[in-house]
Order: sequence, then structure tokens, then C-alpha cells
Amino acid sequence: MKLASYVANGKDAFGVVTGDGVVTMNGRLDSRYASLRDDLQGVGRRLAICGLHVHVGIPEDELRIDLLNQASYFLPHLLALSTSSPFWAGEDTGLKSYRLAVFDELPRTGTPERFASWGEYRRHVDILVGAGLIEDASKLWWDLRPSDRFPTLEMRITDSCTTLEDSLSIAALFRCLLRMLWRLKRENQRWRIYARMLIDENRWRAQRYGTDRGLVDFGRGAIFPYAELLDEMIALVDQDARHFGCLDEVVRTRDILARGTSAHRQLAVYQRALSEGATHAKALAAVVDWLIAETVRGL
Repeated sequence: MKLASYVANGKDAFGVVTGDGVVTMNGRLDSRYASLRDDLQGVGRRLAICGLHVHVGIPEDELRIDLLNQASYFLPHLLALSTSSPFWAGEDTGLKSYRLAVFDELPRTGTPERFASWGEYRRHVDILVGAGLIEDASKLWWDLRPSDRFPTLEMRITDSCTTLEDSLSIAALFRCLLRMLWRLKRENQRWRIYARMLIDENRWRAQRYGTDRGLVDFGRGAIFPYAELLDEMIALVDQDARHFGCLDEVVRTRDILARGTSAHRQLAVYQRALSEGATHAKALAAVVDWLIAETVRGL
């Protein structure tokens, strides 16, 4: 909250525009990002995007890998709730999360690999490091990864949300999903692990449609409305949300669905401006104005 307030209050003085998928400011890249630009070239120069990254502390190495394998199933569900990047280069892309399309141009992105143990994971990382391909595991840019700096699982698939409240709700849901999976393990159960090709179908549906067209429940082998899947997730983590004291935040994800994600709302502002006679450029400006106002609302 303090950081968001600082950015909101300092945006004029420092030349920062806070929006949804993009932040622009006057300044120079630090050495890390300058190195990425040199390495990735045109792909790196397109990275005018921002994502919501959530770290959840899991001290045990083996448990982190076990939960990495299981939690990947829920990544498309989290992306769908967060979608906030329907525009790119001044055009409506038809995708609710075009940010993901940009990010997927990088190497070592997407749904994470599956590993049988922490040792297997480290052996794969060491091969890449030993060959001089990457400096460390921070260059693995998967949708979900073990952090190289902290004993956490870092969820990275979600778009940056326009409001702090939406960010907190999605972060709370992710945290509770991990605890739910931990509870299953403690009771000698586990979430079924599905092939990456299946998870990627839901990932694409979330990227393309957000919450509009539903996702596949692979256990039942059919597409179900997102509202039904969200209700199921909330029920699954009820005990965990009560444990953390964040039930209100988790339940509030239903509000995101009811009013639409940021992508839905941006598109509504754009279409409304066009219907009122605005030019394409003016309609885009109306979207930016809405993003700025919504971002700082209540801060």
C-alpha cells in the first residue's frame, strides 16, 4: 500500500505513468536489464510489460518441487482473473492477456517443467549454468518457479492488476491453493498431475478469453464456466483462507468476475468512447486516463 501510494503521488514529479500492463518512465536501465536487452535483442526491446509476481514461503526444497508440479494446474485459472493487457501498440489484440504473448517470445518461459525431486531440478539448472547459457536459476522465467534468491515458490503468470484489491485477492487465492495442496500431501493425497500440453490448452484459453469462455476440467473432460470453477476453488481453500485470515480477500475474487477484469473494463471504456464519436486515438487516450484514475483510486 505504501509503495503504491508513493508511485501514485510521485508519478508527475518523476515522469512515471502508472497504468495496467505498462509502466513508462524517464530513466536508464540498470546493468541487469541492459544485459538482458543486449542478449535478447528485439525480443527484449518488446518487454514493455508488467506482471504480478507472488512469492509464497516454502522452506523445504523437496516440498517446493512437489508443489511446483501440482500447482501448475491452477495457473490458467489465476491468469484468467488477472487479465489486463488487451491492447498492444495501440491496437485491440483480441486477447485478454497480450502480455503473455510478448513474454512467451523469450526462452525458458511458459508452463514449468516437471521434476521428480529437488536434486533433479538442480541438476538441470546446473547443466544450463555449466554450459554458460545462464548465470543462475533466476533466468528461468517460467509461469511458476522456485525462487533462486528466497525459499519460495514464485507465481509469475498473472498480469499486473489495475487495483491493489484485485492483486491482494489473487495473491491470497494462490497462497491458499498452495496450502490446500500441502494439506492433501499431509493426508497422503495429492492433486492429479496433468500433462503440460493439457495445461497449456487452458493457459491459451485464459490468455485469449480471460474468464469469458470457461476452462477445461480435465478430470471431467469438458469445458466448464469460469464461475463454476471459481466456486469450486473457493470451496477447496475455505479452510486455508480461514487459517490465514484472508477469506474476505479470496471470496472477493467473485467480485472481479462479476464486474469484469481490467481487460474487460479497458475494452468497455474504449468501445464506449468510440460509440460517442471519439477517434481511435482519443478512445485509446480514454483507456489510459481510466487506467491512471483507477490505479490511484483510494490511495
